[in-house]
Amino acid sequence: MKTLRLGTAGPEVSAVGLGCMAMSGLYGPADDAESLATIRRAMEVGITLLDTADVYGSGRNEELIGRAVRGHRDEAVIATKFGFVRDRDGRRSGERNVDGRPEYVRAACEASLHRLGVETIDLYQQHRVDPLVPIEETVGAMAELVAEGKVRYLGLSEAQPADLRRAHAVHPIASLQSEYSLLERAVEDDVLGVCVEAGIGFLAYAPLVRGLLADTLPPPGTADGSDTRAGGRFPRLDAEHRTANSTLVSVVRDIARSHGATPGRVALAWLLSREQPVVPIPGTRRIAYVEDNAQAPDLHLSDDERARLDTLAQHVHGDRYGGDAKAGTRVSPTQA
Repeated sequence: MKTLRLGTAGPEVSAVGLGCMAMSGLYGPADDAESLATIRRAMEVGITLLDTADVYGSGRNEELIGRAVRGHRDEAVIATKFGFVRDRDGRRSGERNVDGRPEYVRAACEASLHRLGVETIDLYQQHRVDPLVPIEETVGAMAELVAEGKVRYLGLSEAQPADLRRAHAVHPIASLQSEYSLLERAVEDDVLGVCVEAGIGFLAYAPLVRGLLADTLPPPGTADGSDTRAGGRFPRLDAEHRTANSTLVSVVRDIARSHGATPGRVALAWLLSREQPVVPIPGTRRIAYVEDNAQAPDLHLSDDERARLDTLAQHVHGDRYGGDAKAGTRVSPTQA
């Protein structure tokens, strides 16, 4: 597995990471035994970056990762997030949806350290910027955790350019995590430019559009009731738009066949071919998908193939998020 440094001063990570959110009951029933085996297999094939958050499974996802890395701590770069306010059952706790107050930052970090069973979090990320708290105060509190040895590097998620610049002025930001894929390219407008300017690394979540680009979505109408990909949260996956978007995916399938590869591997290879280094963090619970994703850095697309893929986002149907879960600070934690 190839590796790269996140930004100019961040951690060294595998070129492809592992998003662990789906392992805790958000894309169907959880199976801890399968998930543990998948995480361990990921580390065996050289995937070092494990991405989680304190709200995934209401903390259970962090506990799962803690179990997976026990005895193998040096082989993993653990990235977790804080900021969404939820109780143990996943319900909103109090009136705040996002909390960036310094006292909350510290309490959230202590809780994550306990669940993970580690002394230090490698990459600590603010899940969404709190519009009620100056980002300087939030990042200042995060910087204190670095000084105390509880956190190694700092990151943000879905932050906008102005927030990135203000945060980076307080303490170096190692990475920004936002949605980026063949079908979702809004970050190319200005966010990626700020990352280059400031020397901030980029983590691409939902690089396979939650299974759409990998051609692994359950057939329409068959998803389990606990699968958050159903029910309007992700309009691009709904029946109204899915047929049109699946037609776009046919281009990815064609290119994949010419390489003897899977569509998912091609979609990841496209991200890895961007001018600015991007680390995709596809989420999965399956060993077979981890093994396939790990091969993406070795797939080289021709200029013509990249040109064909570059056009797909212009024709995508449906919004990124639906209902009250529009992109930004109010996005539900089950969608990040």
